[in-house]
Amino acid sequence: MMNIIGQAGDLIGLVGYQDDAVVSKEIIKKNTGTVTLFAFDKSQGLSEHTAPFDALVYILDGKAEITISGKSSDIKSGQIIIMPANKPHALKAIERFKMMLVMIKA
Repeated sequence: MMNIIGQAGDLIGLVGYQDDAVVSKEIIKKNTGTVTLFAFDKSQGLSEHTAPFDALVYILDGKAEITISGKSSDIKSGQIIIMPANKPHALKAIERFKMMLVMIKA
């Protein structure tokens, strides 16, 4: 992994696509929250689940379908969406996509 602490780095290049897989790389982990990068191959996703904290998703590349409490939205590169705490949500790759997930715990 490229060391980006205290210097500029290529956010999109920090996590790579893998065929038929979801790849994740945590870049910040603190008691107060995390920042994690994900790369989803086409048709891959995360099944419906909940989280105890709000999470901001920023799409870095590609296009995803994100469903929150039964309402689906197509989100593309450059767009964000907030997944509220304790609301069921799921993600699916319409095409390959990369995202940054920022979870605030405190």
